[in-house]
Order: sequence, then structure tokens, then C-alpha cells
Amino acid sequence: MGFVKTDIKTIEKNVFRMIGDEWALVTAKKDGQVNTMTVSWGGMGVLWGKEVATIYIRPQRYTKEFIDAGEMFTMSFFGGAYKKELGYLGKVSGRDEDKIKTAGFEVEMVEDQPTFAQSSLVLVCRKLYEDKIKPELFKESWIDEKWYPDKDYHTMYIAEIVGAYVRE
Repeated sequence: MGFVKTDIKTIEKNVFRMIGDEWALVTAKKDGQVNTMTVSWGGMGVLWGKEVATIYIRPQRYTKEFIDAGEMFTMSFFGGAYKKELGYLGKVSGRDEDKIKTAGFEVEMVEDQPTFAQSSLVLVCRKLYEDKIKPELFKESWIDEKWYPDKDYHTMYIAEIVGAYVRE
């Protein structure tokens, strides 16, 4: 069993459930190493005439170094399975240990980009735009107060979805 390329427009999934409830892994490689982190904030849509994914990463996350080092990353979805492992991968830093191995996940390459054999859907993404969240642009102060008490504002990445793959 492997991954099969599919048309992103044929995927009939609820994006709010996929990202907000089931979570995803954002994964990238740098200098021959792979790192990943769990995300539950993000979105998908159409921008600049392209299908895009939007992700948000805090500056202290080790995975941010991997995302910043290249032009590509993947978003891997698990259909609600592996929540315990995804929780672990979101809490532990790859700086401190081989968290992918500890979680029991197997890295698999798709379009020369890292994903996981356990995932059911993979989006291969190419960065188009990035910017740091600017607190002075919040329209309501509670957002800054609730989500950024440490002033560690996310970087927002908008990326073109260049390939979508489903597990056979």
C-alpha cells in the first residue's frame, strides 16, 4: 500500500474537523533531517488563483526552523486516528529527542517531501507568503490577551497545495 495522487477538489472532507478536531502534522526537512509538529490552527481555500493551505507556527517551535529552511512542507492528516501520538508530537520538541521514532511513526517520502506511512491524506505545499502576526492589527484586545500572554506571535504561512495524496 502506498499513496496515490488525487485531485484536491475531489476530497470531500470537512476542513474545520480535519484541522480543528482531528489535527494534522506539518512536516519539513532540513539538512537531511525531518521534523514535525501537530497543528490545530489553519485553513484551506483559494487565493491568487491557487488552492492554498494556511498554517500558523510560533517562533519557538523547532519545526519552524525546518519550514523556514526550504520552500516545501507537507500537511499530513490521519482521519481522527493517532490522537495520542499527535498530542505527543505537539508537546515534545525534536530538539530534545527523536520524537517521530518515539511516537512510532514511519517517515515516507511523497514528491521528495516527508510525510508518514500512517497518514490517510497528505498535502504537499509550496510556500507563497509568510508574515508574523502583528498585535497592533487585532481588532479586539482579548485575542492578544488570551492567545499571546508571552507575546510569541505566530508566523502565518500561505502555501500552494501542489499535490494531494490519499492512502491506497
